[in-house]
Amino acid sequence: MLKITDVTFVTSAASKSQFLHCEKPVIAVCGKSNVGKSSFINMLANRKKLARVSKDPGRTRLVNYFDFGAFMLADLPGYGFAKVSKAEKARWAKLMEDFFADRSNCAHAFSLVDVRHAPTADDVNMVNFLYAGLIPFTVIATKADKLSRMAAMNGVKNIAATLKCGTADIILTSAQTRQGLEAVHDRIEGITGLAQNAREAADESIS
Repeated sequence: MLKITDVTFVTSAASKSQFLHCEKPVIAVCGKSNVGKSSFINMLANRKKLARVSKDPGRTRLVNYFDFGAFMLADLPGYGFAKVSKAEKARWAKLMEDFFADRSNCAHAFSLVDVRHAPTADDVNMVNFLYAGLIPFTVIATKADKLSRMAAMNGVKNIAATLKCGTADIILTSAQTRQGLEAVHDRIEGITGLAQNAREAADESIS
């Protein structure tokens, strides 16, 4: 069973030269501005203020790294926020592209989508980017507490249809009620287990 007891902020990266390279698997968290990335990270860490939650979208402009013990979490800049310059949007996009270009930067991605709304064109582009890069990912549907159970399940079905994935590939979550946390823990256990097996296989081939 996954145990997360002591989570710490490590560093922020503004360019690919500052990306962390470590033996631990890195799990990236991505999503549009204000989708609830910071709340999701705080739920995972069982901390209220590890990742700063803001009512103003577009606050995360760097890749922020958090050490979760068994893995490293990379909080990526939110996309799709209209009230920034084209140059700033281009800089964010370049940072994301550089991050995912090197597969050693990311063992798995959590792609967050607000369950209350149909995925945006930016959400679709993000998932298509992950598909094209052969980057393993899980769709995290956030803010389930804002809907009835039936409406939330319909939201999951709509997300699955739009993003062309199965409903089983989507984890419905709520940072307020901690819904879905156990399922996320199970997914992380699988990710870290695969990384451990890969390291052991690599060590055996060297020896």
